[in-house]
Amino acid sequence: MATVTIPGLDDLRAARETVRGLVHETPVLSSSTLSETVGAPVWLKAELFQRVGAFKARGAFNRVAALTEEERRRGVIAISAGNHAQALALAAREYGVDALIVMWRDASETKIAATLGYGASVDTESAGSLEALARMRELQAETGRVLVHPYDDPLVIAGQGTVGLELAEQVPDLDVVIVPVGGGGLISGITVAVKALRPGTRIIAVEPVGSDAVRLGLEAGQPVPLSPAVTVADALRSPVAGEIALEVLGRHLDDLVLVTEDEIREGMRFLYSRAKLACEGGGAAGVAALLAGKVDVAGRTGVACVISGGNVSPEVAAEVLAERP
Repeated sequence: MATVTIPGLDDLRAARETVRGLVHETPVLSSSTLSETVGAPVWLKAELFQRVGAFKARGAFNRVAALTEEERRRGVIAISAGNHAQALALAAREYGVDALIVMWRDASETKIAATLGYGASVDTESAGSLEALARMRELQAETGRVLVHPYDDPLVIAGQGTVGLELAEQVPDLDVVIVPVGGGGLISGITVAVKALRPGTRIIAVEPVGSDAVRLGLEAGQPVPLSPAVTVADALRSPVAGEIALEVLGRHLDDLVLVTEDEIREGMRFLYSRAKLACEGGGAAGVAALLAGKVDVAGRTGVACVISGGNVSPEVAAEVLAERP
């Protein structure tokens, strides 16, 4: 891979100051049922309570804040399944910047509508995520817009890493962090923070079966494009892992596990019924891994599970909740 710029702890702290007052410091919530089930105290980092309903607001605001006046006049562009789309649309609106988001035809209608509601333009000409990636590059070249990458940008990752700064302060005796993974931006930022502040803490990545861009990239030592499987965890359907993520995780990741559709759906049902958290499929991936016994945390002192987002349509939520395991 080409040389990449990895944000450091100082960059994350600077990002925290940049986004202060623009995004929320989200709470961690305990779950006695989950803690008893897995044999360790578990804390749920409730990023579904973040602005736009997902952690993505942190990175988007940090990146847009860094635009020069000339770049703001050119506008921004991004590709997204929906959460980065909404976050960038909101950040761009608040900074007076025009935003164009490339999505694809089977993206969540709820997330497309929300992105439009925040004032961005949306292009849905592409049939799938790989095609959308190519279209975004074409549109960027045509329009001269500034790319705000959803996960492979040092400033975006620094913004997402503020989740890790908060976890290090909020979770007593933190020694395991479990993170849902799409392209790798969130887990990269969290890893930078936690490995610097709590170096003995284990970092665990969770991906859906068939949408495992980070696993493939780590095995190959470079990004490997794929056509992600259709999944209720649509926020984790990345067509390729980020180069920064592969560099960070190649050095520091302690484990990576895959979860099935049934396991993700069970995670969603558990969070709805027992924790009262209306999360999306991607946000439930970490809890899904715990419930399925794919991450052994028995005897650990402090387990943080990131609930990365809550942007699920009422129709999908009703369908999942009506199912019987």
